Amino acid sequence: MAPVIYLLCALTVLACAFLTLRSYRRTGHRLLLWSGLCFSGMTINNLFLIADRFVLPDEDLTYWRLGSALIALLPLLYGLVWEED
Repeated sequence: MAPVIYLLCALTVLACAFLTLRSYRRTGHRLLLWSGLCFSGMTINNLFLIADRFVLPDEDLTYWRLGSALIALLPLLYGLVWEED
């Protein structure tokens, strides 16, 4: 049951990334761009989690997962701090 839940989480984050970036293309609001990039990075983070738990259970991908989460949050942090509306 756990692999199904992890896969559904990854698909949910992918859908959020798609919808947010599509909304950015329509409206042009920059915060939507940064949020969409963050969701895209979180999709990669979820894929690393699935690989870590189920595909490669003998390998430790903790640092890859933490690194991808950090990189995913950087665009959103940039957008929240330095973008002006």
